[in-house]
Amino acid sequence: MALLGKSGAGKSTLLRCIAGLIAPSSGKVTYRGAPVTSANPGVAMVFQTFALLPWLTVLQNVEVGLQARGKSAAECKEKALKNIDRIGLDGFESAYPRELSGGMQQRVGFARALAVEPDAFLMDEPFSALDVLTAENLRTELLNLWAAPDFPTKAMLIVTHNIEEAVILADRILVLGTNPGRIRTELPCRLARPRDRRSEEAQALINEIYGIMTGGDQQLPSHAKSDTVATETSLDTTPLPLASVGGMAGLLEILAAHGGRGELPELAHRLNLDVQDLLPLVEAAQMLDLATVDGAHIELTNEGLSFVKGTIDNAKSIFARQARTRAPLVRTICTSLEATDDGSLSEDFFLDLLSRVFTRENARQQIDVAIDWGRYGELYEFDADTGELKLERPTTAKPKARRRRPPDPERLRTKQ
Repeated sequence: MALLGKSGAGKSTLLRCIAGLIAPSSGKVTYRGAPVTSANPGVAMVFQTFALLPWLTVLQNVEVGLQARGKSAAECKEKALKNIDRIGLDGFESAYPRELSGGMQQRVGFARALAVEPDAFLMDEPFSALDVLTAENLRTELLNLWAAPDFPTKAMLIVTHNIEEAVILADRILVLGTNPGRIRTELPCRLARPRDRRSEEAQALINEIYGIMTGGDQQLPSHAKSDTVATETSLDTTPLPLASVGGMAGLLEILAAHGGRGELPELAHRLNLDVQDLLPLVEAAQMLDLATVDGAHIELTNEGLSFVKGTIDNAKSIFARQARTRAPLVRTICTSLEATDDGSLSEDFFLDLLSRVFTRENARQQIDVAIDWGRYGELYEFDADTGELKLERPTTAKPKARRRRPPDPERLRTKQ
């Protein structure tokens, strides 16, 4: 099974609840009918960051989980060596993590998890820290292990932001939604193995998942609807996508260079971007009506084309108008500043309001995005020293209009 979802949907949190590393805020996790109140004895977990103990050798790292379960020294060594061999690391038993490449370190993580012969094997983005070729090799080897008759694990659950990875690996795909976190869709994947991601069936499923993840996803908590800034400025808690203006502009420029339209899977592949990097840019362009999305197809609107083709001053004007009318938090900041005598308010005012609905960390992210957007559109200024937001005062003269830079795919990667 694969868990997909936007950043903040709760993928890793759900995985940690299943593992018993954190307690759910409501509901319960059970293993073989018994509530999980501490580390789940039936699962083992592999992390994105390898999580090896640097002062232990490969053999000792693999033995750690077995030792924690009270196995004898002889049994620990026997099972550890068996799984080191299974994962292709025989010969490196005495090596330390610092002597290994990223791919080899992750193999140690796999061997350590498999050594305890768990019922369920949990993986939290295990390939995302690896280069493309190493990740592809490890995915293939994982599937080969899965197909082996002596593979001890009954089920595998992977958290990923890579849609193609989910389609290649999983028999069931769950797409999580945000605000509030929930399961939006469950999709079966009945493609024959080995799977070819370039096949029509795989591409159709990939496009379907892109369509689900770029579709509407907002379900506001009921209490959020009563929060207000002032009589004329209700606090709309629809979150801003965590996308910079530069990243969004880069995406739109690339679309314009390819006839104003494209397919999201192809864009992600061409730019070497993961879905968690691409979707916030797509959502931001949608929110500002600079692009429309239909399934996996994205196309510039007239406003988006004008934004890309015009001068910098014209682009700023378009962005300011769209952000003021279509980005809820930007609109709230503008109307609140206009309601004050001197056109200024502390950022803490908005952080406190947002913290009623968002975590403090997420509220901070929302304010940072709103500051970036408002500054670019010259809607308001921000003084980082005082933490004050202030209405932008018009200048008497504008510099000569400048042309926008030609599209450069590298800019988008750099911004991200």
